[in-house]
Order: sequence, then structure tokens, then C-alpha cells
Amino acid sequence: MATVHQWTGLEAKALRLALRLSVRAFAQQLGLAVATVSKWESKLAGTEPRPDTQAILDTALSRADAAVHLRFETLLSEMTSPLTSARRRIAPSGPRAWEYESWADDLDRVVVALSRQNFTFADSLLARWLGRFKAPELDEKGLYLFARSTALLGDLKRDQGVVLGPLSAQYSYAGARSVFTQLDIPRRVAQLDLSLAVVTEMSGELESAARNYETLAVDDRLSRRDRARARLWVGTALSKDGNHEYASRVMQAATRDFEDLQEPDDWSVAHQKLALAARGAGDLPQALHFIDIARHCGTTESPMQRVRLDTALGHILLSDTATRDDGHLVLGQAAKVAAQYGLVHQLRSIEGIKAMSEGPTGPRQR
Repeated sequence: MATVHQWTGLEAKALRLALRLSVRAFAQQLGLAVATVSKWESKLAGTEPRPDTQAILDTALSRADAAVHLRFETLLSEMTSPLTSARRRIAPSGPRAWEYESWADDLDRVVVALSRQNFTFADSLLARWLGRFKAPELDEKGLYLFARSTALLGDLKRDQGVVLGPLSAQYSYAGARSVFTQLDIPRRVAQLDLSLAVVTEMSGELESAARNYETLAVDDRLSRRDRARARLWVGTALSKDGNHEYASRVMQAATRDFEDLQEPDDWSVAHQKLALAARGAGDLPQALHFIDIARHCGTTESPMQRVRLDTALGHILLSDTATRDDGHLVLGQAAKVAAQYGLVHQLRSIEGIKAMSEGPTGPRQR
């Protein structure tokens, strides 16, 4: 709701009109003389009510419902010239109920935009709210939305490949985690721990990431699906570190969990990871078998997932001299899509795969 720091006749008139009262009815409601209200309306910003009357107007505004507040701010905006608007003594004390609803709706839109890698639109939606409100001025509901927004900003930065630094995924995730800790929401805190572990893996700290994933894979704060994802990512980190056999066993267990949970997209991703582990172990027929399953069994066809699947397929094809040319073609197409959608991390991975395939030791998984 809005708060007026210093009332003048201008704000008083806006309040009367917002309440839809006549001058006489407004004076009666405030317990003042009609002549006093008439003076305010004739002089507007040129007169200020006495301190005791300021308090009466404060009370009248605080008791008004949300519709009156909206009309009051709209009327005041219309009555104020650009020159005097800089000197307005009214400020929002925090978001209104309908703003919370709009904020929550926009966060749903952010999730959809991120799933389509529409980073520009997602960023504009998040900036709309994170730039408007500061955490100290928010109640618990507002803080929850603020923390969700900050976590989604971390997802955006992660997908763009901005992993470390002051404007990075790691920074946003840590900020969101701090707010959810303050709100005492353990599940959200654990989810942020999982996101931070992903950042650790993406920054190349594979052993540390694997340890964090192992802890979270048995963390009761997380849902069964999130625990299965943590188990899958244990295998991913281990496979990247060259421990392909054990990584495959761990990922197979996660794959069974996704099947039990009826999560087709996660199940598809798990087969993609299994394919890369098989490639790393030198079992190319098995790798091709797994990547074929991954390419045909998922339900989500986002640009990010297309790039990941094509990158994995290209990586496998590069491992065999007979299919190396096909591998370069597939990776080239993946690179075009990654560049189109600003998938910087995936572009780096593709370039790394190409570089290692041309090295003296042959291709290795990255």
C-alpha cells in the first residue's frame, strides 16, 4: 500500500476522489470543517494540513481498501505535472496483493521462457520485479517470490554459461539460498544446494561436485525426483573424470528411478549421459544404442536439449574413423543452434570436443 510522507491539498483531493466522496461527505468522515477541505482543494500543493490533520489523513488512507489505493495513486499521477512529480512525497511501502499475483504469474512465464531458451524475455521479466523491490521491504510472501526470482536468474545465467563471478549463476544461487534459509524452507535450500553443485561441476571441480551430489542423492529434504537427478549427476561428474564403469552403474540406478517416477524427459537425459559414459569406456555400439533411445524417447524438444543430444551424438560419431565426417556435420549443426540461442557453455563443449578429436591421443569425453 502507498504511504504519503507529507500531505498537501493535492494528495487530500486525490484521496477524496479515490474514496468517491463529496467535499461535504469527505469532511464529515475526517471530522473536519467543510471550509478546511475546500481550502485544500483550492490551493492544492500550495497548502499543507496541520500535523494533527496529517495523522487523520494517514488513518483514512490506511483504512482504505486496495481498490481505493489504486484509484488514489492513479489520480495522483494524473494530477501531478512532470515538474512536480520529482518532488512527490508519496512512495510505495511494498507490493500490493495483486502485484504478488502478477509476480507469481510472471515467474511461471519465466520458467516457460527458459525452457525455450528465450533468455532476453526471461531476463526482462525477472528484472521487472528484482529491480522494483528490495528484500528488506518485503514480507514473507514477497521474500519467497524474491528468492524464487533470484534462483531463476541463476538458472538463466547457468544456461548462458555465466557460471562464476559477481553476476553469475553461483552468485544468484547463493543469494536465493540465503533468503530461503531465512524463510526456513528446507526443500528450497536443498534445491539450491543441488544447483550450486551443478555450478561446481560446470566450473571443472569434478571431484567436489561428485561428493556434493552424493550427499544430496540421499538428502530427505529433496523430492525423490531431485534425489534421482543428484544420483544421475554423480555419474556425470565421475564419467567426466574418467571413472566410466562406476559412473554407468550409478546412472543406471537413476534411470530406474526415473522410469518408476514416470519422468520421460529425465529418463531420456539419463540415456544421453549413459551414452557418453559408454563412449568414454570405448563401447561405441552401446553408446549408439543409448543415444538412440535418448533421441527418440524424450517429450521435450527444447533448443537446449537438441543441442545436448546432437553434441553427444557427434561426440560418439567422432570416436570412430568410419563416422568421423558425420560427427563433424552433427557437431556443426549443434554449434549453429547453440550460437543462435546464446548457449555459451554448450558452444565451449562443442569446441572442446572438436579440439580433442584432432589431438594425438584421439577423442576423450568432456
